[in-house]
Amino acid sequence: MNFEAITEYIPLYWKAMLLTLKIGWTGILLSVVIGFITALIRQHKIPVLSQFTRGYIELFRNTPLMVQLFFMYFALPRLGLPMNAESCGVLGIALFGGAYMSETVRSGIEAVDRGQMEGALSLGFSPLRAELFVIIPQAVATSVPAFTANVIFLLKETSVFSAISLMDLMFTAKDLIGLYYKTTECLLLLVIFYLIILLPVSAVGSVIEKKLRFV
Repeated sequence: MNFEAITEYIPLYWKAMLLTLKIGWTGILLSVVIGFITALIRQHKIPVLSQFTRGYIELFRNTPLMVQLFFMYFALPRLGLPMNAESCGVLGIALFGGAYMSETVRSGIEAVDRGQMEGALSLGFSPLRAELFVIIPQAVATSVPAFTANVIFLLKETSVFSAISLMDLMFTAKDLIGLYYKTTECLLLLVIFYLIILLPVSAVGSVIEKKLRFV
């Protein structure tokens, strides 16, 4: 084990981690927005939009993220929609993750007892207020474990960004291995930096889940 090489590579991995976090979390936040919108559309069975969102979810859940990124990065420019690698990464995670978040939100809403809506309406809430302030908060509380699992899954999926030449953690590791053949050291740093990213998410998710159990 060459510890001098590890010390030398740490700044490169740190820079790559910041890029991974920037793109990953931007995409994840957008995926949550997409997930809520599409879940509510499907829940209320809005004509046309409901069928469109169902098709979107099936498409993005049943194709690999790498294939989606390749399409966005290489095919869209040929159709007159040029995108740089960073924008492609954010959009890829947002659309891919949105399909999973949508199912999580929908299952959380369906887990809320129907009597909650009836009770809210009987207290004078409008259907919209009842959904926003009674149903959705309970659905979110129920879905915390699934949300946490989705976030961890999506952060791990950022490892495919190297396929479109983004200098993320995986790209950095492969680049350094190719240049200096320090395979063990590079892979060790890769594991450590992914743990730095993912362990806090898992810990925070567990804390939130435990607190919500007693609310």
